[in-house]
Amino acid sequence: MSKFQKSLLIVFIILLIDQALKIWIKTNMMLGQEYRVFDWFIIHFVENNGMAFGMELDGKYGKLFLSVFRILAVGGIGWYLYSICKKGAPMGLIVCVSMVMAGAIGNIIDSAFYGMLFDASYGRVASFLPEGGGYAPFLHGKVVDMFYFPIIDGYYPDWFPWVGGNRFIFFRPVFNIADASISVGIILILIFQKRFFPEEYKKAAKE
Repeated sequence: MSKFQKSLLIVFIILLIDQALKIWIKTNMMLGQEYRVFDWFIIHFVENNGMAFGMELDGKYGKLFLSVFRILAVGGIGWYLYSICKKGAPMGLIVCVSMVMAGAIGNIIDSAFYGMLFDASYGRVASFLPEGGGYAPFLHGKVVDMFYFPIIDGYYPDWFPWVGGNRFIFFRPVFNIADASISVGIILILIFQKRFFPEEYKKAAKE
């Protein structure tokens, strides 16, 4: 199996896990419903219009811009992944780029198709392929998130400037497998960049 074939397998496996979990959440839970696995680990169903970890771009055109940008970005990542496989890049780098690509595709699928495939989850469990049609047109669907890790839940001391007495939660964002795949891939590239790009560092040292 070539490196590029291995990269495609990695992308497929991550996508399969990501989409299987999202579809289960969408067809078994109402928006806002949650299951407490541990005090610091909660399955909490939310949807967002935008970027990773619940960040958003407001408005109809903001959503459309983000969806188109994601598609273009995946095209660029795919081309880069193919090129580094052909050049014999370290397998670690190929795995990380594959993770980033899989995560991007995973959230694109939500944005592009979930609005047409499901009805809304407000106050009820969504149906797959509802008779009346989905809740949004192509490229205007919402991304399904479910992982919530309030590892530290408390309050700022009263003497703390500006936020004293306010509630503090770490880690607050709710995310999904695709978000985690992108984040882990990028973090590993940053950590092991000298190992992944040895030639660049050799050139820099000579200069």
